[in-house]
Amino acid sequence: MSSEPETSGGTGGVDETDDRTLTTLGGAGDTAEVPLKVSGLEKHFGGITAVDGVEFEIDKGSMTGLIGPNGAGKSTTFNCITGTHKPDGGRVEFNGQDITGLEPYQVADRGLVRTFQIARELGEMTVLENMMVAPKHQRGEALWRSVLPYARNSVNQQEQEILERAWETLEFFDIDHLANEYAENLSGGQRKLLELARALLTDPQMLLLDEPFAGVNPSLEERLLEHIHELRDQGYTFLIVEHDMDLIMENCEKVIVMHQGRILTEGTPEDVRNNEDVIEAYLGGEV
Repeated sequence: MSSEPETSGGTGGVDETDDRTLTTLGGAGDTAEVPLKVSGLEKHFGGITAVDGVEFEIDKGSMTGLIGPNGAGKSTTFNCITGTHKPDGGRVEFNGQDITGLEPYQVADRGLVRTFQIARELGEMTVLENMMVAPKHQRGEALWRSVLPYARNSVNQQEQEILERAWETLEFFDIDHLANEYAENLSGGQRKLLELARALLTDPQMLLLDEPFAGVNPSLEERLLEHIHELRDQGYTFLIVEHDMDLIMENCEKVIVMHQGRILTEGTPEDVRNNEDVIEAYLGGEV
């Protein structure tokens, strides 16, 4: 098994990598000022109500945390937004379009991309191969373009561009030295880096991160946070589900708290930290 990647030393290397990534990825592009709106979202499993009328909005270019005790409905809300679950009620809008109930690939195709608590890499493929399959609308996916000589040139050109972007993104996350390693051999932290790197190659406008720091050692957690902040500075919007309340409070400008399938409160970290209902939900024996 490969070891955890070492932190890059010196500020010079970081600046050079940032410049390459800004040029290659081009930031998150133009989006609505409130790209994600969730209204009256509901999800039931038999007689259990997992999500009960959830409503919130996410501002463009923001980093928002979604927290709550175990079983609060956070991941189910994520699943309903991104199409993994079909909601039983309510509406999800992204950039002014109704995406309620769309398939996951359709949601991702519109620029709303998620990661998972347990990384879902393609284990029998190398890290670089995992990256190469991520970009959407690849010309080589059409059989006729793959076999006709005049069309093959455009396929080759696009594949070369994707390869360059893949390498630059791996460099940005400091895992380019693992490019030829099989993904199944990566450590848990390295898999989290790969999943986030792969998500960026889909040209997202907004990223929903489900427990991105779970099982990650402290040094790699710090690096992940640095990368997320750098991407936010480039214009990407983040909604992060996380159990570590302190981590969310220290890194997000807005916090949404769920409890028993509903929104308990939302506001600045300071407002949420001092909210008596939040204190009761976390410390009142229901964690």
